[in-house]
Amino acid sequence: MSPTSEQTVSDFVHSLGLDAYLVGGAVRDELLGRAAKDQDFVVPGVGYDELRAALTPHGRVEDLEVAGQRVGLRLYPRARALRALAPAGIEFAPPRTELSTGPGRHDFEIVASPDISLEQDMGRRDFTINAIAKRLATGELLDPFGGEEDLRARVLRTVSPQSFREDPLRIIRGLRFVSEHDLDPTEDTLAQMREGAASVALVSGERIGGGLTADGMGELSKLLLGKRPAKALRIARDTGVLVELIPAYAAAIGADGLDEHHFAVVQAAADQDAPLAVRLAALVHGLGDAHAEAGALMRRFRYPTRLRERVVRIVGAHDLPVAGLDAVAARKLLARYGDELALDIAAHKLADVAAKSVPIEERDANVRLRELLEQERAQPHRVGDLAIDGGDLIGLGFDEGPEIGTALATLLDRVLEDPAANTRDRLLEEARRLRP
Repeated sequence: MSPTSEQTVSDFVHSLGLDAYLVGGAVRDELLGRAAKDQDFVVPGVGYDELRAALTPHGRVEDLEVAGQRVGLRLYPRARALRALAPAGIEFAPPRTELSTGPGRHDFEIVASPDISLEQDMGRRDFTINAIAKRLATGELLDPFGGEEDLRARVLRTVSPQSFREDPLRIIRGLRFVSEHDLDPTEDTLAQMREGAASVALVSGERIGGGLTADGMGELSKLLLGKRPAKALRIARDTGVLVELIPAYAAAIGADGLDEHHFAVVQAAADQDAPLAVRLAALVHGLGDAHAEAGALMRRFRYPTRLRERVVRIVGAHDLPVAGLDAVAARKLLARYGDELALDIAAHKLADVAAKSVPIEERDANVRLRELLEQERAQPHRVGDLAIDGGDLIGLGFDEGPEIGTALATLLDRVLEDPAANTRDRLLEEARRLRP
């Protein structure tokens, strides 16, 4: 079939003749009026062989595993338009149950079978808002735990008292939902968070930060990228989860409002829609040796090296003086840090001043910094922007190697001071004076 809308994945699945149900986050997001990133399907009463036979004519099919155990199948559709809608494939599974047999992610006894009811499958899920299924054939909802009502009330409630014991990552995921959807945990859910706080130490760093998901982000990253991260961080603090995640916060909690300042900076970064690197820097910028804390956090949570280095540099520029900056200084900052990092630094500094009481002049100076950086990006500020290159210098008699690099850096300094100097004739003339 030819996809024509965002609902095409569901339409395609319905066309297979399976009595399939859309489950989990996709149903939640649909009820919230939001586009779902992923769509997963449960097919009651169907075994693996029957399910594979229904899927194989439509593309490549591979086993779907959890903790080394087969739990379903993933289809990579043959139709190009469907692949574009579901690049990570479409997941199909019979209902399953999971019994925790230990404290780790892999300590589960998983049973997936056509004999298990859909209600039982819903019972293994984390929160009521994720324990809703929609039957594709009729559009009716199966909602055994009242998830739709909790969504309307903006309530976060676990499906069972064992939810966090079964997987401690669910605690951080719940806090992520607080940030993303502005939910309020029930008293029972808060009590379960407090009880399970120490168990987050059992969760692998990738699942928290760097991410093992299709979008490459873990739960802490998604929390910070939500609309209400400060609310989630306060709950994390009050339940003991935050210190288990980031031990350096132990000294910040109650210390002249240092924790509240950090939460406010993270929120201000979210309010200006700053990228993840800025929000991570905001989270740790004033904790002890901030450079060390930023690096340690990023390594512990297995963030990519490039992002880790970016966050450390943002934190390192936290105290960058901005009073009296002009266009020349802005071009030099762009040359020193590069465009993206310089703008990240400006965003972090703006979030920081927005979160504390400062003279209006200081606030205006930080606004001016961002404006100047945006303005001067169009001016030459990189060696590659120069009107001449190393080949021109060799033609003037410069030796290949460090001598050329030094000369180009000197020429760039000239151009940073005066962009009008960036012409071939003027730079060649200047280079002749520099030749040893």
